[in-house]
Amino acid sequence: MTDSAGAPERRAIGTGHIVFFVVAAAAPLTAVLGASPAAFAFGNGPGVPLVYLLIGGLYLLFSAGFTAMSPYVVGAGGFYAYVTAGLGQRAGSAVAAIAIATYQAIAVGAYGLFGFFAAQTLVATLGWSPPWWILTLPMAAAVHFCGRRTLNFSGNLLAVCMLGEVAILLALGIAILAQHGTESLAIAPAATVFGPGLGVAIVFVVASFIGFEATVIFGEEARNPTRDIPRATYLAVILIALFYGFSTWTITLYYGQSAIHAAALADPGNLYLTPIRSLLGRPAYALTQGLLLTSVFAAILSFHATIARYLSGVAREGLCDARLGVLDPVHGSPHRAGVVQTLASIAIVLLAASLRVDPYAGLFAWAGAFSSLGVLAMQFLTSVAVLAFFRGRNLAVHRAKTFTAPSVAAVGLLVALALSTLNLGLIAGTDSKAVLLLPVLLALTGAAGWMRKGRTPVPAYAIDDAILAKLRD
Repeated sequence: MTDSAGAPERRAIGTGHIVFFVVAAAAPLTAVLGASPAAFAFGNGPGVPLVYLLIGGLYLLFSAGFTAMSPYVVGAGGFYAYVTAGLGQRAGSAVAAIAIATYQAIAVGAYGLFGFFAAQTLVATLGWSPPWWILTLPMAAAVHFCGRRTLNFSGNLLAVCMLGEVAILLALGIAILAQHGTESLAIAPAATVFGPGLGVAIVFVVASFIGFEATVIFGEEARNPTRDIPRATYLAVILIALFYGFSTWTITLYYGQSAIHAAALADPGNLYLTPIRSLLGRPAYALTQGLLLTSVFAAILSFHATIARYLSGVAREGLCDARLGVLDPVHGSPHRAGVVQTLASIAIVLLAASLRVDPYAGLFAWAGAFSSLGVLAMQFLTSVAVLAFFRGRNLAVHRAKTFTAPSVAAVGLLVALALSTLNLGLIAGTDSKAVLLLPVLLALTGAAGWMRKGRTPVPAYAIDDAILAKLRD
């Protein structure tokens, strides 16, 4: 069986595969070892674990409106489709431009992170110190190979990668609980959660959730998008929040609530690696270093799939070269869009290397700061689009999902966006005034998209009012 584009039947993935893609994009091991030490050091210390749950609650509210709209807007256009259906095509085109730039930035940043970790590993194990950028080239080839295959193939691969990194952190958490006994029942008092540093902690915690919204990108390839997309979205948010909350809570127990801030500030890179070596042994320590590489690979593969589907979706709407919308005749993947994404990543990596940009403190940090702003801006606009979409439409959806949840989510996301903008220097790890150009770059990207007009005023995969009428009770 083939679809309208001549590709094999694409309805091949279920809730589990989508969740693996989304959680893999969040890169649990990398996020916990990389982002949470900064939240502990510069944020509210022992209150960080509950901040993960707090932000998880915010994203559940966002998801309520997001998924309430998903049965009426389907396709590979992601946020573009939602914002277009709710706020019009020009706003949708602006979001499409921001989405592609944002996800491309974080994918390139992840390449820098991989090169940094891989070079360190080779120095430690073989005494060989190759240029970091050379190590990213075989990674790009592997990602492209996997990305061209079906989502089932990539989903299964991501499941293996993700389970490995989750397992090591769970083992650490259990070992810490076993060591502390009844002390493990202690949690941080509310005063530490809502005390000084909460705003900064929110900045780093929000960054750890990047990628969960990609569930809707796979709507065209889900077996039952009306059921699978909402399930996958809620599951992804809950799993990320609980897992990050558990990992940061147990590491707080290891150092103590009064000492976690100082420990993270003194040696953030080894905040987790030290107890892993102490409690789980040197083999687990070595395994963790290897799993850091597979964690970054999983994140890159997930973002590669997301960007390719964004490009394919907007290409079919006339916002870029229509040839990018063509699907692979064997696997049904947007292979031409995948080629563009891979080549763009390689080009940016080579440019960064030629300019002697540090892969970690430069490429990854700055890309992470830009992508954090971009994702928050898209999520805020999507919540507003949900409100606009359901306004005046007599649909059988509870008002809590169409008004209350997206309203609260919009306010929370706007606050998070403002806090991220005010703390860009911390996110990017620099005191350079040049970091203030990132919001300007984001605004210019959106403006360029706003000026780009597609073939039709409404996406082909956004259900129009005539079809909506049939969905009413």
